[in-house]
Amino acid sequence: MDNYHITKDGDKWKLQKEGNERSSKTATTKAEIIKATQDYMSNKTGSVKIHKEDGKFQEERTYPRKADPKKSKG
Repeated sequence: MDNYHITKDGDKWKLQKEGNERSSKTATTKAEIIKATQDYMSNKTGSVKIHKEDGKFQEERTYPRKADPKKSKG
């Protein structure tokens, strides 16, 4: 499973695959990058780690949802 990160880079938010130097997607707001990530990941399997503006970890989302290894609600 590929790992991706959503982080703030200057005045933009970016989605970047671990190990890649270039961003897969960029947006001006966090909400926009999360929406773009949902579309981008629609035909991929991977884990997306969403970070806060200060770089600290906020949450993780697995695409597709059925690939989530956790057996928990939500």
